[in-house]
Amino acid sequence: MKIPDKILNRKDEITKEFLSILDNHINDILQGKINYMYHIKDFASLLFIHPTHFSNTIKQTIGKSPCDFVEERIIVEVKKMLDDETLSIKDICYKLTYQEPTNFTKFFKAMEGITPKQYRKQKTENNTFL
Repeated sequence: MKIPDKILNRKDEITKEFLSILDNHINDILQGKINYMYHIKDFASLLFIHPTHFSNTIKQTIGKSPCDFVEERIIVEVKKMLDDETLSIKDICYKLTYQEPTNFTKFFKAMEGITPKQYRKQKTENNTFL
């Protein structure tokens, strides 16, 4: 059975809107305009769809869950901030709405396999050898 183009287009539209909302949300957090991270239900609400439908649609179009995608997007920003030695890890933690540096460190380690401090140290060591 062929899926109607209208349905396929709507899935792409939902995904495009999600990516735009996510980028704006992360930029607002980084600029200090807001101090909380959206949950999946918040993204779904902004798109006027049910959270389950939202999650299923994103997984179908991107190939990963919205949660995984958001976490990967956060890691990209974290790495950029860790490259800036003037920012402490604690400052980065609070800037990204983490209440406790330990939770931030656990998140980073779960995603990258090393702590933010180890990442920064490796980055510094690699730059001195270039």
